[in-house]
Amino acid sequence: MESLLYIALTGFLIGVFISAPMGPIGMLVIQRTLNKGRSAAFYTGLGAALSDIIYCLLTGMGLSFVTDFIESNQDILQILGSIVLIVYGIYLFRNNPSRALKPPIMSANTYWRDFGTGFLFTFSNPLILFFIIGLFARFGFMDTQYRFYHYIIGFTCIALGAVAWWFMITFFVNKVRSHFNMRSMWMFNRIIAVLLIIMALIGFVHGIKNLINYV
Repeated sequence: MESLLYIALTGFLIGVFISAPMGPIGMLVIQRTLNKGRSAAFYTGLGAALSDIIYCLLTGMGLSFVTDFIESNQDILQILGSIVLIVYGIYLFRNNPSRALKPPIMSANTYWRDFGTGFLFTFSNPLILFFIIGLFARFGFMDTQYRFYHYIIGFTCIALGAVAWWFMITFFVNKVRSHFNMRSMWMFNRIIAVLLIIMALIGFVHGIKNLINYV
């Protein structure tokens, strides 16, 4: 039962952390919330969430072929995964997401089109795989002791975490519409970056301690 709760919680957090950084897709969702309404923006986020879960499944299937390696090198992988998160967090902290936002193209307001653009916009960035691998390694998501139903729950919770993030961000932006500015989201982006770096540093220190104790 504890393992089910753990993989459900970590899956949800992974889904949130994958979606939370305010890159171009985040800015697109915010822009659509302000210009086209919350529904159009939420469907855009759902498209991005589908892309993220596909990449998570691809990562999981790829890592399943090397479970023995993961089991025998879990601490090293945790350290490497933490380094990846630290580098990404530093990049996120220094990056101004509004620079990556292109001028909107006016088109018919169809939810399928919003969903499709959100999916393609996210799926066209396969570098997210490295971020997902870092998160999986940090949380020990691909534990060799897990059974198939653990992964069903875990990947379902990843999807729920991603959907919950887009629901929350569109709700928030819609509520503060009259007070919204890009600088506030830039600061929010930095908060997410700091949280990632702190989480990664904890994992890095934990992995180093385990290696020292093993030696």
